[in-house]
Amino acid sequence: MKKIAILLALSVALSAPAWAATKAVTLSISGMTCGVCPITVRTALQRVPGVEKVGIDEAKKQVTITYDYSKTNVQALTRATKDAGYPSSIKQGERDHG
Repeated sequence: MKKIAILLALSVALSAPAWAATKAVTLSISGMTCGVCPITVRTALQRVPGVEKVGIDEAKKQVTITYDYSKTNVQALTRATKDAGYPSSIKQGERDHG
């Protein structure tokens, strides 16, 4: 019985990342004006620990990021775009959502 309890606890611990809570946020980045800009923004965001997915809409100058909120937050995401030369802000009328 003790072995089963240990195995169960171990399996729960190892599967915990699968339970990680994710959120998504859309950022407006008005400075994306050329074909290289989205590549730079995507690369900067993908380097932030916890970022799972980056979707860019060049026409709307927006980027939607899905991230693990236990590892990062919106401030870190906006800091990453700013540090890459593309200041961003949460899309008007939107909050980060899960």
